[in-house]
Parts: sequence; structure tokens; C-alpha cells
Amino acid sequence: MTDNFSFSIEKHLGKISDDKSSWPMELNLVSWSNHPAKYDLRPWSPDHQKMGKGVTFTAEELKNLRDLLNSLEIQG
Repeated sequence: MTDNFSFSIEKHLGKISDDKSSWPMELNLVSWSNHPAKYDLRPWSPDHQKMGKGVTFTAEELKNLRDLLNSLEIQG
């Protein structure tokens, strides 16, 4: 397995959190290693050169997640 990969943030969609003690969690449209862009949720450094662990979603997966979240009664 190679450690070489490239990424391009094609569109910044929004910040999920802005905790001053860690990098902000963001939802972006990201192309990984020149593949078609996917929706990506993870913490990013302020200069967007480093990132934390995250998850990527296709458009269909993100729609399914949205529908699931909309059906939940979230407490707190």
C-alpha cells in the first residue's frame, strides 16, 4: 500500500463544529487521487493541508443519511 495520494477540495459546503481546541469539522466536496468528488466529513487544519480521520459519502449515501437524520428525534 502506498502513502502517496492527492486530494482537492472542490467545494467547501460548511463547518459542523468550531471547537477552539481542535481542527474544525467540515463538510466538503473532495476529489481523492483524481477520482470523482465525494461528500467528505472530517476535521481539517486551518490551511487545509492536513486532515483528521473522516468519512466520505456518495450523493445517494448522503441523501440516505439526511433522510435517516430527519427521521430521528435527537435529544440534547
